[in-house]
Amino acid sequence: MTTLGIIGAGHIGSQIARVAVAHGYDVVIANSRGPETLADLVADLGPRAKAGTAVEAGEAGDAVVVTVPLRAIDQIPVEPLAGKIVLDTNNYYFERDGRIEALDKGETTTSEIVQRHLPTSRVVKAFNHIFAADITSDGAPAGSENRRALAVAGDDAEAVAFVTRFYDEIGFDAVNVGPLSESWRVERDRPAYVVRQNADELRANLAIANRLP
Repeated sequence: MTTLGIIGAGHIGSQIARVAVAHGYDVVIANSRGPETLADLVADLGPRAKAGTAVEAGEAGDAVVVTVPLRAIDQIPVEPLAGKIVLDTNNYYFERDGRIEALDKGETTTSEIVQRHLPTSRVVKAFNHIFAADITSDGAPAGSENRRALAVAGDDAEAVAFVTRFYDEIGFDAVNVGPLSESWRVERDRPAYVVRQNADELRANLAIANRLP
């Protein structure tokens, strides 16, 4: 049985937890305020879920979702995530995170920033261009007409394959954007961001994306 560690229990993290337990995963979820503050969420998620610290979620997870604001990435523990697949859901909101010159200039991507902080992990971009509520409501069986598609980007083939399988299990087609350096194509303010699209539409939106505004 696969255990998913989730660091960040906000809108995205809690919805990923819901869909994961619904599909047979065990979940250990953490936030910045302490496990005791997650009692209601864990009770709602059921027996497959438990709360922990960020270190405990990282240690427990066969794969780990990191879904915290970009400004808080430096607070993510490094060693517990060593060697593991890490799903990065981040987007750059300068209004929240402060200005990051390398992102403003198109010199890096949010996922590459996460990868630099977690140099021994296998970071893969996932779940960053879908509204949280849609994660649990928009899934459909494989082969369904006009099935919604989500993007994945990563430098590690096994990590990309894991996300591709997970997407399919919870009801979404996957479109591989390429390496982390190309993950900007699905970030905020690009055509593929938070719109419902099937695989062909997503590929088209990725192709017309501009690196800078």
